[in-house]
Amino acid sequence: MPQGQSYGTQRQAAARKHIAILEAAHDLFAADPTVSLNVIAKRAGVGAGTLYRHFPTREDLILAVYRHDVERLVDSVDGVLASGSAREGFVTWFETLSSYIRVKHGLGEALHHAAIQDAINETYAPVLFAVGKLLDACIAEGSVGPGHDPGDVLLLMGFLWRVAPNEDGLVQGRRLIGMVFDGIAARTPSSAAEASPSSSFTPRDAARPSR
Repeated sequence: MPQGQSYGTQRQAAARKHIAILEAAHDLFAADPTVSLNVIAKRAGVGAGTLYRHFPTREDLILAVYRHDVERLVDSVDGVLASGSAREGFVTWFETLSSYIRVKHGLGEALHHAAIQDAINETYAPVLFAVGKLLDACIAEGSVGPGHDPGDVLLLMGFLWRVAPNEDGLVQGRRLIGMVFDGIAARTPSSAAEASPSSSFTPRDAARPSR
């Protein structure tokens, strides 16, 4: 086998292992934030040494999982919108985002503040772009009025990662989502709201946990 082809094959195998580790870590962190890296390696089908070559520290892995989850979620918008009504897609997408943010908050003890804030800042623009696509689809459908800022809507939807992560929380979240749609359906923001400064909004606000 030519040397170049061998190197390419090795890179492909490394990329597959990288994704396998991220997928395993996503599932296991969601179930138990304290899960060991050895358990994650076993679930991914790799040795502990391989895991540590890809992610030298636990924090490296946690941040990589968060970025991977957000990237996957942003890329899912078109598929989510194609599977039903725009309003249903909006709800499904935000409920998935809330589950990712809950996992991140549950892992907060293992992260340095600056590191996770960098990750939030890095993923904010892609998330905002995805929210804009969801809003555009809802506007075209008629379930949302025009003129709403995606950053405002992202901040407004922050209640989803504050409700309880159980069946009661799901019911409450759906009820609150209905109230959100009642508020943004078929109307534009008031002139007073448009005139108010928006510079106080930061990426941290969109994902800030309740105290």
